[in-house]
Amino acid sequence: MLTVRQLGMQPYAPVWRAMQAFTDQRDGSTGDEIWLVQHPPVFTLGLAGKAEHVLDPRDIPVIKTDRGGQVTYHGPGQVVAYLLLDLKRQLKGVRPLVSATESAIIALLDEWGIQAARRPRAPGVYVRGKKIAALGFRVRRGCSYHGLSLNVDMDLEPFSRINPCGYEGMEVTQIADLLPAIDPAGIEEALTRQLSRALGYDLNPRIQV
Repeated sequence: MLTVRQLGMQPYAPVWRAMQAFTDQRDGSTGDEIWLVQHPPVFTLGLAGKAEHVLDPRDIPVIKTDRGGQVTYHGPGQVVAYLLLDLKRQLKGVRPLVSATESAIIALLDEWGIQAARRPRAPGVYVRGKKIAALGFRVRRGCSYHGLSLNVDMDLEPFSRINPCGYEGMEVTQIADLLPAIDPAGIEEALTRQLSRALGYDLNPRIQV
């Protein structure tokens, strides 16, 4: 059974610590979960992150975290989905997890008539060469946490203050710039459905607010 928790707007650090605690305390009987959340403005620097990729943070905090990857930005209007999964059950590793997550985002965007694609050696999802979704995971004791961020309807300016995911000059985009009208709640529902399908779970997960 997959449980989806809708957390609303939450500061980054407490959610990160909660993911760590959940992962450390789980056992073979613990169900898998997806946490849907939005964060106040924050830059996060992954384990491979280099400080020089944070160009001009100004008033936005920078948090060094334990996910894979470089630097990214989270802010209001971005849907973040944290995937707390026992990889020993189905996916059997982080590479299948990354592939399944990218497939779910691509399928979601296709529902809205947006053609998206992967990019070799640069995890994430891209539309017309611009990044619309970022990925970063940590695996501990065979279980994943952290996940994906999907730009929906947000202020993209803070991305200009970093080299997104460590790539100088990388452009970003969002669903609001590609569609005349969007329904964020509908996007969350569709993302949950596509993630459930791609990860091999029941298409009707248990949702908790």
